[in-house]
Amino acid sequence: MDVLYGWMMYGLSLLTVGGIYAIIALGLNLQWGVTGLFNIGIAGFFAVGAYASAIITTLSSTNHLGGYSLPIWVGLLASMLFSGLIAFLIGKICLRLRGDYLAISTIGLAEILRLILKNEMWLTSGPRGIPGIPRPFEQFEQPWSEFGFLFVVLAILGLLYIALQRAIHSPWGRIMKAIRENEKAAASTGKNVEGLRLEAFVIGSIFMGLGGALLAHSMKFVGPSASDPLTTTFLAWVMLIIGGSGNNKGSILGAFLIWTVWSASELLSGVLSFEWINRLSYFRVFLIGFILQVILQNRPEGIIPEEKQDSQ
Repeated sequence: MDVLYGWMMYGLSLLTVGGIYAIIALGLNLQWGVTGLFNIGIAGFFAVGAYASAIITTLSSTNHLGGYSLPIWVGLLASMLFSGLIAFLIGKICLRLRGDYLAISTIGLAEILRLILKNEMWLTSGPRGIPGIPRPFEQFEQPWSEFGFLFVVLAILGLLYIALQRAIHSPWGRIMKAIRENEKAAASTGKNVEGLRLEAFVIGSIFMGLGGALLAHSMKFVGPSASDPLTTTFLAWVMLIIGGSGNNKGSILGAFLIWTVWSASELLSGVLSFEWINRLSYFRVFLIGFILQVILQNRPEGIIPEEKQDSQ
């Protein structure tokens, strides 16, 4: 019975974190899959959202800024606000660039932002991080606390998915895809291409900041390792590519699939020798890379390809 209970708790945690990554993947899909913005600075916006919500919702502390003890929903809104504001400022600087140049500039500025959050002791407690972040429904007994938080994550994911689906199939979404395919042609119709690109960049970054906040509340802690580019930027891109760039369903599927592989690989630590346990993290990256190569060679459009645009 205890074994079944343990597997159930593991499954709930798997679905919860997978749902959080699905929110991040939806934001990246809007930026890259729909609008063609090559953003490799996901970790920066993720960190901003995580720290913003942590500072807003934790108890008062002399180790870091804030400690305002505000409700969790206020923290989530703050994460969206601050990540969107930072994205607006970065977008005004970087979105004049295209392709690889945009990717380099976004990752550079995002890393600067992430390192500031990592090293400013007065703001984020530096390497020690911020503990004691409240979790929705944590006053309930297990497993009801886990079920409650999973419901919150899936409800947010569902609402964002519905909103993005409607947006993509609206005239706004068709313009975004036109910008992705041919910016000059879109601009020749009188559309404000730069403004629309900035809109997609900001909205997608808001999703990433919200994902960071939800993960911080899930773990009840946020520190430098929480915004590691490997577990944020790299995984989000793999999720989108494998699931299907340009398709929201594919983004969600890729998030749950890759997070399951990434998380389940930790179970091998129970059967491996000590020497191989130290190599497990490298094996995990190799496994994800191998899956990515297989998908790119056999199904480059992803598991669920982009939906064909209506002719109407």
